[in-house]
Formats: sequence, structure tokens, C-alpha cells
Amino acid sequence: MAKVAFLGLGVMGYPMARHLKEKGGHDVTVYNRTFAKAEKWAKEYGGKAAKTPKEAATGQDFVMMCVGNDNDVRSVTLGDDGAFAGMTKGKIFVDHTTASAEVARELYAEAKKSGFDFVDAPVSGGQAGAENGVLTVMCGGDAGPFGEAEKVIASYARMCKLLGASGSGQLAKMVNQICIAGLVQGLSEGIHFATKAGLDIEALVATISKGAAQSWQMENRYKAMIENKFEFGFAVDWMRKDLSICLAESRRNGANLPVTALVDQFYAEVQKMGGGRWDTASLFARLSR
Repeated sequence: MAKVAFLGLGVMGYPMARHLKEKGGHDVTVYNRTFAKAEKWAKEYGGKAAKTPKEAATGQDFVMMCVGNDNDVRSVTLGDDGAFAGMTKGKIFVDHTTASAEVARELYAEAKKSGFDFVDAPVSGGQAGAENGVLTVMCGGDAGPFGEAEKVIASYARMCKLLGASGSGQLAKMVNQICIAGLVQGLSEGIHFATKAGLDIEALVATISKGAAQSWQMENRYKAMIENKFEFGFAVDWMRKDLSICLAESRRNGANLPVTALVDQFYAEVQKMGGGRWDTASLFARLSR
């Protein structure tokens, strides 16, 4: 058992913190920008609620965080009331936010100055993965702190791997999102084509999902497409945030991402259709307009 703080109780953080308490057996303190939500979590699961990130981080062995974007990351970690102000030497900070590799390296350097460790550790698996404790976690940082953090992360992950130096976890998450963007667009076009061709979609997917076209997206998103039901899952707004990070990084490292850029624009069309909170499978909807 460790003393652990979790900062950010959104659709991902709320169940991740729960797994720390229930599955991991850790002593958990939570922080959320809306204090009432932190109080609600503490009442449900028996942990403690803190009013500031600094208060939450003080005295903890590990501090985990999952917030929205680079600006949120800096807001929660830096400043007089930020979590870093409560960290002490030898402790470990783990950031599960999907953010830029730049901010990960920045905070790694800040942590080192103060004698504690920082691991960037974005996750994949969505809300369902968080609720079921089966997330995939991609990490960047130093091997020693990662090895310690991995034992705590195991409470809500089925896969956790160190992929390189600071920022490598965020870069790996970018690859993850680049791959998903192309897959969902391809699946959308395939199901759209099959519908126009008059094929039995259930029979089709049962067949081709056993061959080279098989993917998690196919098996878990084709029903949403044929039923035109997208009020669930990983929101288009979040995907566009992630793809903007990918495209910005590609401009820095010279990578050529023509399909990713195109799919990002398709998601912009979905937003204009009122689908900002729809699941990413809603790419299909723009083909059927």
C-alpha cells in the first residue's frame, strides 16, 4: 500500500482513482477543480478530498494526474498552490494527461530541479477501459521511477511500458491516435460502401473481422455506425485535441501526416454537424449526409 494522490476526476480520472482505492488498496487523496466532485468521490470510496493540488500532493508517495490539455497540466502542477509545490525529494509524479511531449519534458526538468521524479504516462482505452481497469499506459522517463510507478499504475492498467526518455509516452500516444484516425475513417468508408452495395453488414463483419481487415475499431464500432448512434465513447472534441498535438509535433519533427490532417478536417465537419461530443465512430455520419 502507498499514499497516492489523484488529480482530476473526469470520466477517466474518477474510475482510475477508484481502482487505486479498491483494487490497489492504497491510501488515496483526490483533487478536482470542482471541490464538490472530490468530496463526492471521497464519500463514495472512503478517501480524502483536497482543496488545492498542493494540499493533495503533500505527504504522498505518488501523485497521479489526468486533466485536459497542456494549459491544464501547467495550471495544476505549477505555481504556489500547484502540485509540484507539495512534492518532496524522492517522490514520483505521474501524468496520465494526453498532452504534448514539450510539456512533458518541461515538467520533467522542473521535477528534477526539486529532487523528485516525473513520468509522462498517457493512456489508451477510453472511458470503458478506465472503468474496467484495463487501460494501456505508454510511459516516458527514467527506468527507476517508472519501475516504482508501474506497481501503482497496475491498479487500472493491463499494459504499462516504458518507451524511452521523457516525452516518449506522449509521442507514443500520438502514434496511437494517428493509427486510430486512419482506421476509423477506413472502417467508416467500408461500412458506408457495404450499405450502398446492399450487403448484410452483420454477416460481412463476422466474415472479414476474421481476416486481414480485423481491428478493435471494426469489432467495437461497426454497430454504432450502422445504427447511427454515437452518444457515447471517446468524443470528437477530444480526438481533435489529440490530433492537433500530433500535427503540431509533425511540424517540429518533419513527419508527413497527410491522412491524419485530412481526417482531422473530417472531424471538424462532424463538429459543425453538432457532433462534438459524439464518439469518434461518427466519421460515418458525415458520409451519410
